Amino acid sequence: MSRLRIVHRTGFSYAEPATASYNEARMSPYSQDEQFVLSSSLEIHPTATQHSYLDYWGTRVSTFEVLTPHRELSVTATSVVEVRPIPRSIGDIEWDTLDVVRESATIFVEQARQTRATDPDEDVVALARDIRSRGGSVAEVALEVCRTIGEAMQYVPGSTGVHTTSREAWAEKRGVCQDIAHVSIGALRAIGIPARYVSGYLHPRPSAAIGETVTGESHAWVEWFSGDWRGYDPTNQQEIGENHVLVARGRDYSDVSPLRGVYAGQSGSTLFVTVEITREA
Repeated sequence: MSRLRIVHRTGFSYAEPATASYNEARMSPYSQDEQFVLSSSLEIHPTATQHSYLDYWGTRVSTFEVLTPHRELSVTATSVVEVRPIPRSIGDIEWDTLDVVRESATIFVEQARQTRATDPDEDVVALARDIRSRGGSVAEVALEVCRTIGEAMQYVPGSTGVHTTSREAWAEKRGVCQDIAHVSIGALRAIGIPARYVSGYLHPRPSAAIGETVTGESHAWVEWFSGDWRGYDPTNQQEIGENHVLVARGRDYSDVSPLRGVYAGQSGSTLFVTVEITREA
């Protein structure tokens, strides 16, 4: 078990004042079996009235608008989360069973279709099909696909952008966690395994002392369905554990971006992001 305090600050700076902005934030962690949110708050500057709802994927969304001129919009999410990974079996669903379940349940429609971000390169499809052809249950094949892609791609911060596609990242064999998750999801969907994109946080230094604050960042991993939903972190080639904090799920990054919106003004905007993580227990 771990208790983590996460302070995630993000926003936009404008060269000239924006006269108004309309925004939505997905920065509040889930409360579920594996993690319990002890506290969560969202601070907005300039001050704005918030409205909250659960989106189609079950993510907590805060919407707000700023109707006064401002050169900077800042959103700070502060959360304390207790993470208790629950031991569970890997699952051993067979392919025939998956085919029946996938075709009979509308919940899997979005997770089985490719998006522009996840649409895989032909080499990725061939890689996934080759792994499936060797035999094994859905869970075993899915895990091997994600491991293989994680091994093949180099994690290089700044080498890609939020609009980089799976095909573009695979061509360079490098990217960030977002890209590695997109490639993995595309490969899984290509062989009939429903898969979804997960965003959240990962404590970057598990050995840090209690009370020590470290610089972190938003993180991304995948979940696939093999009788139950199972998460895996292909970037770090590890199971989801007590250092992962889940915030949002969706088809790809576009469904879970922490902050997005539109503004009225004459100049461009610059995004800024900082994440600090402190282990409290």
